[in-house]
Amino acid sequence: MERTRPPARMTGLVAAFSAALLAAGGLAASAPTAAAADAELASNGTFEAGLSGWNCSGGSGAAVSTPVHGGTSALKATPAGSDNAQCSQSVKVKPGSTYTLSAWVQGSYVYLGASGTGTTDVSTWTQSAPGWQKLTTTFTTGPSTTSVGIYTHGWYGTPAYYADDISLTGPGGDPVVLPSAPTGLKAGTVTSSSVALSWTGSSGATGYNVYRGGTKVQSVTGTSATVTGLSASTAYSFQVSAVNEAGESAKSAAVSATTSKGSEGGTGTQLPAHALVGYLHASFANGSGYTRMADVPDSWDVIDLAFGEPTSVTSGDIRFKLCPVTECPNVESEADFKAAIKAKQAAGKKVLISIGGQNGQVQLATTAARDTFVSSVSKIIDEYGLDGLDIDFEGHSLSLNTGDTDFRNPTTPVIVNLISAVKTLKAKYGEKFVLTMAPETFFVQLGYQYYGSGPWGGQDPRAGAYLPVIHALRDDLTLLHVQDYNSGSIMGLDNQYHSMGGADFHIAMTDMLMAGFPVAGDQTKVFPGLRPDQIAIGLPASTQAGNGHTSPAEVTKALNCLTKKTDCGSYATHGTWSGLRGLMTWSVNWDRFNNWEFSKNFDAYFG
Repeated sequence: MERTRPPARMTGLVAAFSAALLAAGGLAASAPTAAAADAELASNGTFEAGLSGWNCSGGSGAAVSTPVHGGTSALKATPAGSDNAQCSQSVKVKPGSTYTLSAWVQGSYVYLGASGTGTTDVSTWTQSAPGWQKLTTTFTTGPSTTSVGIYTHGWYGTPAYYADDISLTGPGGDPVVLPSAPTGLKAGTVTSSSVALSWTGSSGATGYNVYRGGTKVQSVTGTSATVTGLSASTAYSFQVSAVNEAGESAKSAAVSATTSKGSEGGTGTQLPAHALVGYLHASFANGSGYTRMADVPDSWDVIDLAFGEPTSVTSGDIRFKLCPVTECPNVESEADFKAAIKAKQAAGKKVLISIGGQNGQVQLATTAARDTFVSSVSKIIDEYGLDGLDIDFEGHSLSLNTGDTDFRNPTTPVIVNLISAVKTLKAKYGEKFVLTMAPETFFVQLGYQYYGSGPWGGQDPRAGAYLPVIHALRDDLTLLHVQDYNSGSIMGLDNQYHSMGGADFHIAMTDMLMAGFPVAGDQTKVFPGLRPDQIAIGLPASTQAGNGHTSPAEVTKALNCLTKKTDCGSYATHGTWSGLRGLMTWSVNWDRFNNWEFSKNFDAYFG
């Protein structure tokens, strides 16, 4: 359903979340003009120099010659999809000072605001401005605030808006001196997939950029970092630069380090170098028909039984049964099903129980539910002789409580209890226990922009909610295969929005998982990348299986880009991920329905 202007309902997780985010912003009334002695601080607020000084999300902005409020140019910005066409700039200010922000705007649902004030961020807006209308608001900076962001944006599903003569007046901030290059860069602890770095800080620096082979891979505020997602037995070169509001210093002298020999630490669990993962509709039928376990082709290396579901949302009591004969006339007997599982395992395949799915909401809100989850899942694994567990929590299974803002130290019970339950299962079954996860993009990559309900509340608390689970279990995790389907547009590390259906989406979403990213834009909270052998790309097997089907040719382009750096299009990956484990699909059944197109393409590509 097309997005419409508020308060009409918007469909899709990303759209719903974006609306909640905007609805949470405080609105401020018009305020008096600043004193005459105050300086004009906005850069190119007249747009006579085009978009110089401004950053518009998703390439949504342009300087136009008509209509204009003054001079010969104005801003035109066009919302699209889940992008509200925000145009912003950072301005140096003085702590503890009062500022007036104003702009002339034209259009429907046009917003003007300031962020990072150190006190109360402000915004004001107009519902309808068919002609030029002035918006004005004021704010006072916090005791240590030296810069603020000023911005305009529109609303989802509305036409383009216009802005001109944007002004910020008040005491000008002191000039910031560019920091010198860091010194003393050295490599510390080395593993098969990571290198620890440390260096001597630079005076006046507010952060540091870490480069690997000339490509920026991480930003931190301290004088140390661990670069992850590396390949075993490989030499790498690293440099570091210092940054502050004035810009970025020259890079430090380079230091080299070679990763140790890969052992996979038990997380590889004897998977082939390139694996194909598929969900088997074992407990239900749909338009694809029922497929017996014995009839699953040898192409599939990991078979996820869909699904184990709870007796109630909060019980933690997971049950699994084969599809009833009334629904699946060709279903095999329990004995034949178990025998087929053993045959698959004898051939080197892994068979897992997948918990959740679209209808199986699981919320481990109490320790009692956690313990029941462990015992009931163990019973299923033991009953069918399975190799491990796939976590496919969707919908409202995972969300973050207000105030839970650090993925590294979660406090929300449903998150903490899930982590504890999985660690208990891993400890019970040992190193050969296979652990996979299949979150949606909303719960992972969206965390680059938004995390939980946000520092002030009001955002969708499910945004990025898988990140603490993935992070806490990264040493136990065999495979993460995010569902690159049924997704809204998601921002990649290039700060551009990417949409389903083509190679570009899979390239950008997968690269994020291995390169890592700051959560909610906070450079002090960087989600470290996973190893390439822990990543598979999740796709629908056919057009009937889910929104976002990708043709075999586009799948091949995505694999070429990620593993060989060819066929990349406009997105520049942050590494050559030759160790990428493979592909996941929903589902084996739908692939059979589609004449095995998906698995045949996988076999042709990886041999």
